[in-house]
Amino acid sequence: MNIRSFRLYKVPPRWLFLKIETDSGIDGWGEPIVEGRADTVAACVKELMAYLIGKNPFAIEDHWQVMYRGGFYRGGPVLCSAMSGIEQALWDIKGKHYGMPVYEMLGGAARERVRVYSWIGGDRPSDVAAAAKRKQAEGFTAIKMNGAEEMHYIDTTSRLDAAIERVALVRAAVGKDMEIGVDFHGRVHRAMAKVLARELEPFRPMFIEEPVLPEHGEALRELARHTSIPIATGERLYTRWGFKQLLADGYADIIQPDLSHAGGILECRKIAAMAEAYDVAVAPHCPLGPIALASCLHLDACSPNVLIQEQSLGMHYNEGCDLLDYLRNPAIFAYKDGYVGLIDRPGLGVDIDEAKVKQMAAVGHDWRSPVWRHADGTIAEW
Repeated sequence: MNIRSFRLYKVPPRWLFLKIETDSGIDGWGEPIVEGRADTVAACVKELMAYLIGKNPFAIEDHWQVMYRGGFYRGGPVLCSAMSGIEQALWDIKGKHYGMPVYEMLGGAARERVRVYSWIGGDRPSDVAAAAKRKQAEGFTAIKMNGAEEMHYIDTTSRLDAAIERVALVRAAVGKDMEIGVDFHGRVHRAMAKVLARELEPFRPMFIEEPVLPEHGEALRELARHTSIPIATGERLYTRWGFKQLLADGYADIIQPDLSHAGGILECRKIAAMAEAYDVAVAPHCPLGPIALASCLHLDACSPNVLIQEQSLGMHYNEGCDLLDYLRNPAIFAYKDGYVGLIDRPGLGVDIDEAKVKQMAAVGHDWRSPVWRHADGTIAEW
């Protein structure tokens, strides 16, 4: 079997799907995307696929090494995201050929089901208490919310109070048994992160996510001294080398590799194994589409230190098109009591409705990250 051709589909709300076709008739799907940079990643996929055409799709490790190490310059979001989508599609092909789910080829299941959480609120969250109650009624046992809007290096008491009040309202609405993840999205600088972490402790968050930007990893050392709340980070790190120092430093309690950014399924399995050696939990980042989520669930199935899985159904980014719209078998993502079952179909297990994909690719998208500014005109972290 050899790789014959490939197709790229840029589909709403902000995703890029890749289909790799073989001369045996078995096709595989992947999701190579950097949110807001779909065309850039598509160009990188085309460059990488020029090498893979005519190759055996089963040599996944060797293909990964060539894609990563075959160029003098390596790493970063664009290259690693292109590689991730290609790698996902190759696993999909291999699993379909051998008639087994991807996680069976990575050591087999280490659990019976995967806990998931649901997003509430948006970039500027409002009515979070009511949204949390709705998710609780739907059976979710964990939610995540943005913890703050833009915040300056040293910001006002009112902005701090607003962030704390949002979490307080959610905790009061859902009681003590529902887990609350608080995502700061790198919007908060070190000084404010220390204050917020201390003030949020009474509400017992499941974790605080990206309390500082990933390029300020040394600030996690100081933050860890100021709080007992678990610290989560890693969605903007790439490959095992990007996680190496973070794990060695010992200040992250939960790492969040993204299987469409960090290098794909096997690379994130290696990252999860590294984290296990440091007694660190894994909660894969996935505010993306159905192929990325299926890839995550295969990693979750075979990784004992996975804590919980992010998923984007009903997320604020997904207006107009949602996670299930591109599937012929949406039941694989049926959530019950806050969990989702393991995928028992060959490959990634997603039955992509290609007619729907083509229809929506004709619509396309031009999604871009918002540009925020502080009151003084300086650019703010989104």
